[in-house]
Amino acid sequence: MKKTILIFGMLAFAILALLQLSQYALISGDLTIELVISGIAIVFFVIGVFIQKRFRKEETVQKEIDQKQLEAIGLSKREYEVLLEMASGYSNKEIAEHLFVSESTIKTHVSNVLLKLDAKRRTQAIQKAKELHILPI
Repeated sequence: MKKTILIFGMLAFAILALLQLSQYALISGDLTIELVISGIAIVFFVIGVFIQKRFRKEETVQKEIDQKQLEAIGLSKREYEVLLEMASGYSNKEIAEHLFVSESTIKTHVSNVLLKLDAKRRTQAIQKAKELHILPI
């Protein structure tokens, strides 16, 4: 939240500074309006590149999936896909639609995931999966 406020504050400051620069340029006649617009475009391009780099860094900071832990638990590829869908908050019916299988098949996979993660509820399974670093979130 603080980062978002900081970024928008920087953008607002940049807009105000550029508006003041453009007023000065127009009053003094030193620069043509095209140069002012070019300067504004360049500044916002640089700000955009800066923001993009910051967001990419945040994405790469996400935890890596612990493959050894995943193998030790014994989840099949399909069960892991179901776990990912569960972590995204989808219902059994929605997961079945996404994975193109029946809802009863999903119920079986969810049951297996709960059993292998020693969980009683979906939320508990997701929490344990996060603690074991087998979810990318």
